[in-house]
Amino acid sequence: MEKRAVADIVGPWVEPDFNSSLIERCRDNWLVPVGEISNYVLATYIRQRIALGLVVPEAQRRIASGFADETEILDDELALAISGILPTDEPR
Repeated sequence: MEKRAVADIVGPWVEPDFNSSLIERCRDNWLVPVGEISNYVLATYIRQRIALGLVVPEAQRRIASGFADETEILDDELALAISGILPTDEPR
């Protein structure tokens, strides 16, 4: 289980000039070890391209082990988030 948090890679949270549920979700989990955040938040960080070197391996471990925490809005949301950032041989 990954014990580093996004803050360990990206640095301290910088408060933006506006607020949204996305910002709240990221801020609320910024200091939480990646191994402890929900699949939904992990997918959020991946889609937002935040600390990919940290969150993608954790997501891959969860997918490989079949870990499901029932937080994902879409079926296979974590896998879908990864498929959007991993390079493929096919043109997009």
